[in-house]
Amino acid sequence: MDKTRAGIQSVEVGFALVDALARASGPLMLRDLAAAAGMSAAKAHRYLVSFQRLGLVSQDTASARYDLGPAALRMGLAAITRLDAVKLARERLPALMQHIGHTLAIAVWGNHGPTIVHWEESPQSVTVNLRLGDVMPLLSSATGRCFAAHVSREAIAPLLRTELARARQLGRTDLPRKQAELSQLLKDVRAHGMARVVDTLLPGIAGFCAPVFDFDGHMVLGIVAMGSVATVDTAWNGAVATALGQAARQLSHELGHTG
Repeated sequence: MDKTRAGIQSVEVGFALVDALARASGPLMLRDLAAAAGMSAAKAHRYLVSFQRLGLVSQDTASARYDLGPAALRMGLAAITRLDAVKLARERLPALMQHIGHTLAIAVWGNHGPTIVHWEESPQSVTVNLRLGDVMPLLSSATGRCFAAHVSREAIAPLLRTELARARQLGRTDLPRKQAELSQLLKDVRAHGMARVVDTLLPGIAGFCAPVFDFDGHMVLGIVAMGSVATVDTAWNGAVATALGQAARQLSHELGHTG
């Protein structure tokens, strides 16, 4: 039988002040900081005196506002440098795969475009002719569309021009062939919070890709779900998209993203 481990309550109470500063958009007056932490100004002040001595909190002498101090900055930077987004994502894939019942993958932006770096295959999955290290197309894959919607346009402009030209040459009516069509597609990806393709990359295969962002708002990886169109719920508010989106948002939060 698990028992709640004993702790130091005053530390937990005082941390509410540091947490409130971390969540605030800027420095706070004592009354506002205390209110955000759910305590009286007098009580908050006693904690803040100690936090200032430790460097966790600083106070501007001119405005009297409180903000995070140099020690908080050092701890934050240390935590960031130790984060491994792909490792964190890999640890979560088995449970997510069991929940949605479809094959999952992780993709990152490589030298030649969105690249599959991890694969978690469902026992019930259909055979998909994709391998680790494969570079996904920007227009016809959910992975490519997701990255195209969030990475800098300068980084992908040459690739997009090539794929648009190829789509026109092949007469693909299921892919954007003009810049205006592409812009609308990427706008839709951002609006839905993920990308989706059905029968576009591979016949009979549907896929989603949800972006994961770091503390600076950069897309660091995409979590991909795919399977047969006969079994994958392709609705934007369906079971697959909902679970995938929740997992991506949670991981983004753990990486420091606040958007």
